[in-house]
Amino acid sequence: MSSTDLLYPALQERFRVSDFVRWSDVDQAGIICYGSYVRFFEIAETELFRAVGLPNSQIFDLYDIWLPRAQLHFEFRQPARLDDRLDVEVWVAEIGRSSIRLHFEVSKSNGERILTAEGHEVLVVVGRGDLKPIPVPPGIVAALTPYRVPAAVRPSQG
Repeated sequence: MSSTDLLYPALQERFRVSDFVRWSDVDQAGIICYGSYVRFFEIAETELFRAVGLPNSQIFDLYDIWLPRAQLHFEFRQPARLDDRLDVEVWVAEIGRSSIRLHFEVSKSNGERILTAEGHEVLVVVGRGDLKPIPVPPGIVAALTPYRVPAAVRPSQG
């Protein structure tokens, strides 16, 4: 048993949402535009927080914070096309003093898993009054615990 097992026993979960590639997501050739992945990441992030009991309509008031993105990174693997149904998996890769790093994998859900894109974002917890970074509230850390997947135990990609 490693120290990672002790820190996160049986908590290696990913949160998944699905949505379709829409007309507004594609270019003239019917292929998803790179910027449309921001929408898919945002849907997954929003629904993850909702699933752990912290919907956007409450989290900001509850903790008197904002969660701006400090970093957004994408890597594109295969094209997705108009009307493809995409599964977006998100998990908490790291919680720092004042930041939360979420990782994402997007794949076509047509029977076999075809990875179309992957990436990550870093959210910074800031006070609403002065927009200065503050420690991640313990309630948020606790709520996200089921979806914390340390790098050492993440499934390898294929």
